[in-house]
Amino acid sequence: MVDLPGSEQRASAYVTGAEAAALLGVKRETLYAYASRGVLRGVPGGRGRARLYLRADIERLKARHDARAGHGPVAAEALRWGEPVLESALTAIGPRGPVYRGKEAVALALDDVPFEAVAELLWTGELPAEGAPARPARLSVRPAKLAALLPEGAPPLTALALAVPALGAHDATRHVGAPSGDGRIPTSDAERARARALVRSLAALVGLGRDARGATDALEAEGTARRLLIALGANPTKKAERAVNRALLVSADHELNASAFAVRVAASTGADLYACVSAGLAALSGPRHGGAADRVEALVAEAGRPERAAAAVHERLRRGEPIAGFGHRLYPDGDPRAQALLDTARALAPQSAALRTVLALVDALRDAGHDPPSLDMGLVAIAAALGLPAGSAAALFAVGRAAGWIAHAFEQREAGYMLRPRARYTGP
Repeated sequence: MVDLPGSEQRASAYVTGAEAAALLGVKRETLYAYASRGVLRGVPGGRGRARLYLRADIERLKARHDARAGHGPVAAEALRWGEPVLESALTAIGPRGPVYRGKEAVALALDDVPFEAVAELLWTGELPAEGAPARPARLSVRPAKLAALLPEGAPPLTALALAVPALGAHDATRHVGAPSGDGRIPTSDAERARARALVRSLAALVGLGRDARGATDALEAEGTARRLLIALGANPTKKAERAVNRALLVSADHELNASAFAVRVAASTGADLYACVSAGLAALSGPRHGGAADRVEALVAEAGRPERAAAAVHERLRRGEPIAGFGHRLYPDGDPRAQALLDTARALAPQSAALRTVLALVDALRDAGHDPPSLDMGLVAIAAALGLPAGSAAALFAVGRAAGWIAHAFEQREAGYMLRPRARYTGP
């Protein structure tokens, strides 16, 4: 078998030159021209000068050719990991992970740039030298009042799904107003201030289902990472804050994922910021998106200890059950965000039994031939290293991604058009 990048044997992610040319319906010379222009990514094939080509690039290029040829079914495929469906200046996906307005997210995280500064980068296009502008913590509704509406032990995503619309209901100035003559809605200073307050409130409210008093204490803290740790009942040491800051930062945006698209649809109608973030939370809650972190946590709990990791994996595979937290179509050679968080977790708490179980699962799945870990596994590793309660990995994801959701809402409003795809009718 060919030795592919990342020391992983994943030939299914690649095709030979002959297969690539056949899939595209072009001559080999045309294929080489695509590769020379960077349209297709190739790797050594292990036999002479033969090369293998990334299947995802082939599929993307084929969809583009079909779309230009006017093939009807391609319109549907565009929303299934197909061609880009709108323009955005926020985030590109590169080989080293997401790139926020020209700056690599993983590099920003490892340099310990504050999450608040990266949120400003996404919202304004500028990375402030001293973090986000200061704004006092103000919450229009008491945490205890919100907590009374939740079942005991409600997970963080459930708490946020309740809290965000409640915050909006108490904000009389939340509506963005009428667009200008060309349909565009510029982002005002007041709306950016609202965004900062909302993200900071989210961090304090993730633990509403377990301790409303913790939410009140968290509101008095400065910094998103510190607020999250207090809200989740953890000790906010400098090392812990650094780890959470990295998790938030690499989660902040990821191009046009399902939740970001949901946010943009809401924003395109003129919905207020709370409604847009609520749309993102709803999409994130699904088990194929942010809910995947909960599924990873369930696997860690099933294993229980490092020595049981391989058995837990083999039992899942024997039952034919999917295993979340591994593989990403945009990173066939491994998700750089996950690796950064796994390394951070190892350095933070190498003796943690929960973390050692997570790492043992990573090893067991690698040995079983699975793809490398994704962001979800990295978030679970951080939560395990810090001893955070169940549901915390999804909380890190949600609070971090809120920065990107808000950026998408701002950008979509400024684009000035409503998102309204057409359906291809298949009924009688």
